[in-house]
Amino acid sequence: MPNVNFFPKWAFERPLPKPFDCYSGRDAIFKGISSKYCIQPRKQATLHSATLQAVFTYMDLENPPAGKTEEELGAIGSQANNFTIAEYPSRTELLHVVVYNRMTGKFIAGKYEKPLDLDSKPEPYQFKKDDDSGSALYFALMPTFLSDDEFNEKYQELKQHRDDGFPDLPKAAETAAVLCDNVYRRIRYGDSLPIGNIKVDTPANGVLQRLTPLNIQKGVYAPTEIIQGTFQVLKGGHHYTASAVSIPKEDFVDKYILSNSRTLTPQEESTVPILEDWYVIPKEIQRICEHAKLTTDSKQPMRNFMLRGPAGTGKTEGAKAIAAGLHLPYRCITCSANTEIFDLLGQILPDVDEKQLSLVGELPSFQDITLDPATAYEKLTGTYDEKVSENTVYEELIHHISEEMKQKQAATSSSQQFRYVDTPLVEAIRNGYLVEIQEPTVIANPGVLVGLNSLLDRCNSVFLPNGEVIHRHPDTTIVVTTNHDYAGCRPMNQSVISRMNMVIDMDEPDEETMVERVLAITGCSDKKSVRTMTQIVRSIAQYCQDNLITDGCCGVRELIAWVQSFMVCGDIQEAAHYTILSSVTADSESRIEIEGSCLDTVLAS
Repeated sequence: MPNVNFFPKWAFERPLPKPFDCYSGRDAIFKGISSKYCIQPRKQATLHSATLQAVFTYMDLENPPAGKTEEELGAIGSQANNFTIAEYPSRTELLHVVVYNRMTGKFIAGKYEKPLDLDSKPEPYQFKKDDDSGSALYFALMPTFLSDDEFNEKYQELKQHRDDGFPDLPKAAETAAVLCDNVYRRIRYGDSLPIGNIKVDTPANGVLQRLTPLNIQKGVYAPTEIIQGTFQVLKGGHHYTASAVSIPKEDFVDKYILSNSRTLTPQEESTVPILEDWYVIPKEIQRICEHAKLTTDSKQPMRNFMLRGPAGTGKTEGAKAIAAGLHLPYRCITCSANTEIFDLLGQILPDVDEKQLSLVGELPSFQDITLDPATAYEKLTGTYDEKVSENTVYEELIHHISEEMKQKQAATSSSQQFRYVDTPLVEAIRNGYLVEIQEPTVIANPGVLVGLNSLLDRCNSVFLPNGEVIHRHPDTTIVVTTNHDYAGCRPMNQSVISRMNMVIDMDEPDEETMVERVLAITGCSDKKSVRTMTQIVRSIAQYCQDNLITDGCCGVRELIAWVQSFMVCGDIQEAAHYTILSSVTADSESRIEIEGSCLDTVLAS
């Protein structure tokens, strides 16, 4: 398919750079001349603004004009065999940073304001009529352009015209037109050319995949060979990661007991969580414990908390850690789309007493009836009849069972037929435990959690399905854990959120924490490979966010599975196909793009 997105109509209407700014409209079209790649019978070449801007910027790099600093000239280089790296100083005073994948034809880009802040996310590059002209993209293609003999020849001719001060502007314009036509034909009609094709793949909406601070910080995109200029962003030497503050377990576990006079039973003690050695206690979790402890003697102690964030950020582990810090037994209830209030507060279930409902009389089996109908009939009726048929015995057996069941049901009072069953939530409320309510946002009926408002509020009591009024134990701690932007999630009812004493957004652990956690969980000893895989996972997560890929998951759990698969097969890329790539999205084209953008770039370097 020819790439029409790279040569939109509006691009030929943009003003040309000096000294060709006097050419416009039909004057910019030169009939009777063209690139050798023009396979149409009608020969003509058109001046193209973005191409010429890129060409002149590249010429400035080769021969810097007086008065310009290195930072004002930009830079261009190559990374391994796959990527061209470019930093283009735009006329809007922004620095356009572009990575061109020569294998796929795709671009990754971003725009930086000055002074440069490499820890902030760059502005998106939008190849649109009223946004970015595309000159930075053509600039990133210059090494590819120059690898062609015709382009290189015309480039040198135009460069000589420029060095001489353009004494013959019409002739220089014709040279520039052939130069532009060379680029146009090799991209626009490249699929039909036997040689010279330039692979370019840009989105139809013009919004390019955005560079991320993480990839900049980790040097994922950095030139292995500098062709021209001095890099300011993609220089591979900028490394910054904020490490989590390590909280020793001995300074946290059991340090926030709410009732010092309370003694747990041996059974309750067995359900107080024990933190794993690999678990790093987040500062936010410690803060929750501090708030719960220090507000205990107030009129309204803080006992309701919400942990919100993507899968794999440690919400459930955080809830268990809170229980360990408060030294409370841990309970959990997981919500689903069909969860109702009775699933949270308990249900009235049939009280099936096997001794009462069993048939105590010794009844004949079907085999007994077939072999000896008379004896079977005697067991049922007390009368021995040698002439009785099998069908008669079967009918008597059915009648006997029916009558006995009626007698049993009649003898059973209504109060004995049903019994109330506590849920983990009710158990925690009665006894003062910590209970985690997982994923309440997936409940189809948004009013279900509202039924708990009386428990969450000051009155601290609620009616159970059996008519009992249950009062909340003063130590009862409720932790709601939820994802907020995954498929199937619904907005949380505002009345529930308002009753949360603290709402904590859980971010992914920093790189070092993720590496140490995965090493401890998996037992992998190859720390260098795990670090590389961690960087890739974070890069994929950012890619999915920037490109609105939301039908999969990419987090700590997927990283753990990837490392375990790597330990089995010994190949990072192969293991990725079984785990991280297959989890991130169901769309095969998106997986190919993610692999090329996030895996190949790192593993190739």
